[in-house]
Amino acid sequence: MKQNELSMKKENNIPEVPLSKFLKHSANILKNPLPFHHENFEEKGDTFRLNIGIGKSVIFSRDAAFAEYVLQKNQKNYIKSTIQTKDLAKYIGRGLLTSDGEHWRKQRKLIQPAFHKKQLAKLLGAIKQAILEEIPKLKTDETFDVFPFFNDLAFQTVVKSLFSSAATQEEINRLQFITESAQKMLVRELRQPYLGWWFKISGKIEHYLKLTRESRQILQKIVDERRRSDEKYDDLLDMLLEARYDDGNSMDDEQLIDEILVLFIAGHETTSNALSFISQLLALNPEWQDKIFEETQNQASEDLMAVVTNSPVTQQVIEEGMRLFPPAYFIDRVNIEDDEFNGKFFPAGSNLLFSIYEIHRHPDLWQRPDEFLPQRFSENPKQYSSQYFPFGAGPRKCIGNNFAMFEMIIAVQEIISKYTILPVKDEIEIKPLITLKPKNALLKFMNRT
Repeated sequence: MKQNELSMKKENNIPEVPLSKFLKHSANILKNPLPFHHENFEEKGDTFRLNIGIGKSVIFSRDAAFAEYVLQKNQKNYIKSTIQTKDLAKYIGRGLLTSDGEHWRKQRKLIQPAFHKKQLAKLLGAIKQAILEEIPKLKTDETFDVFPFFNDLAFQTVVKSLFSSAATQEEINRLQFITESAQKMLVRELRQPYLGWWFKISGKIEHYLKLTRESRQILQKIVDERRRSDEKYDDLLDMLLEARYDDGNSMDDEQLIDEILVLFIAGHETTSNALSFISQLLALNPEWQDKIFEETQNQASEDLMAVVTNSPVTQQVIEEGMRLFPPAYFIDRVNIEDDEFNGKFFPAGSNLLFSIYEIHRHPDLWQRPDEFLPQRFSENPKQYSSQYFPFGAGPRKCIGNNFAMFEMIIAVQEIISKYTILPVKDEIEIKPLITLKPKNALLKFMNRT
């Protein structure tokens, strides 16, 4: 048998979902693709091929071992797909999130020290201050959607950790608006690829590209003002400006702004989504509010690093929240060379999408997978490392994972120390966009007496 015939035979081991089914459900997929994918997983197994056009397909998988193999064990053979390196990059540039290869390695090595725990310790005061300034905006004794509140809190926190007081509130609001508007447009492009021609000729894409150019101008102004200033703030902007490559040179302004835009998106998106879901889970499971409150009352240290690294109950609640509702609910990769895993053949250039949402709820991997059980994370923290990917895995694991965890621990503890969260409805609704967002996250907060 010829080699290419053997390859085709192996490739056919992957069950297929026809293009006709994709087109039939396209309207529902635009609103929420997860039920469609879940149905295919249940029918086809843990890995299947979805045909999305003539000669175009995506391989979906909820095989945790395969995800670990691609993201970690054989990661050198896998790169990010054009969804990030091209589609997202046109809005936010070539920062850590959207770059690959030698450029990514060079940037990761340069920026990594800014996110070491020793450096993050310098930022914890600014993180807590930003959170404390936002918390009084919580409405009490009335029902409201918490997502806009947490979205503002997370954006303010990342901006103030980045810039201290360099950005005005007007600039912060404009940057937030542009960031979120561009993301909504990108979602439409990805879920309606058949309208790509219309998005171009109608001027829609150019409209949002113009907005992103405006955001870059705002950031350039902030960077220029910081360079002219003699003050040291020990914020992320100072760290990025002082960072040097192996040859002693610093980042040019274009690259610096690319990295700042990535920090905006990655730094507030996942956190605001996670805090919104965690608040709803706490409302439905009030005994865990009591446990967090007790933990906050028993903390004697004023050292913020000691607090965030010694808050096991709060951390377990956050980890379980991100298991049930992982903000980065899909991870994409493309293989450089042919590869094979568990008898399935993947020719070079295969588009792979790992459903972290499905992996985190897989009944073969988790006991009572759909229940909120933070205590499952109370034992060996590494026991789930091969099936739990809230921040990705391998060399490309999110550089800001500790920043996000510390911010969420502080936010959850500050809120629970001041308020009791009451549920308004029994169901937690989702709105999957680039990240997994909450929908109708209605809650009621009462002052603690």
